[in-house]
Amino acid sequence: MWKYVKTLQYPVNIKKKDLKMAKYLITQYGGANGELAAALRYLNQRYSMPDDKGKALLTDIGTEELGHIEIICAMVHQLTKGATIEELEKVGLGGHYSEHGYGLFPTNADGETFDVKYINTTGDPLADLSENMAAEQKARAVYENLINLSDDKDVIDVLLFLRQREVVHFNRFKELYEEYKIKGYE
Repeated sequence: MWKYVKTLQYPVNIKKKDLKMAKYLITQYGGANGELAAALRYLNQRYSMPDDKGKALLTDIGTEELGHIEIICAMVHQLTKGATIEELEKVGLGGHYSEHGYGLFPTNADGETFDVKYINTTGDPLADLSENMAAEQKARAVYENLINLSDDKDVIDVLLFLRQREVVHFNRFKELYEEYKIKGYE
């Protein structure tokens, strides 16, 4: 089914610890507009697509989003590497540490855990593709906000890559939406 290549889709090599940025960035793992929500949404929606083209697109983008989760987790891990408990507490990550130690766990920037309500699906191809286009735009906006919160080139470069993938995904969903609209799929 897959060929696993033991490298990230985009390299992550962050040299400076930045706990505040890690706290912000974790939202792209477990937040409403993050990569986990997108991956699960698309991998669920593929089953209600009316043809193999739609199923393939949702599968391709859904699995790519899983790769983006790996990138986000690598970034958070590198940004927090070597942090003391006191440093974690100072930026508001003490609660995370109390539950998960130095492990990663899907939350948003406020520490709220991932919620399945982020996975929207209706079974209607046009409605679901509209939702997906909106989701990609929201994720793009979050990446732009994260870029504005950082001054670290190593962080920004990865965020720019992820932002661009949101634009590509939006365009692919839009193309399929337009095709399905012409075909009268609803």
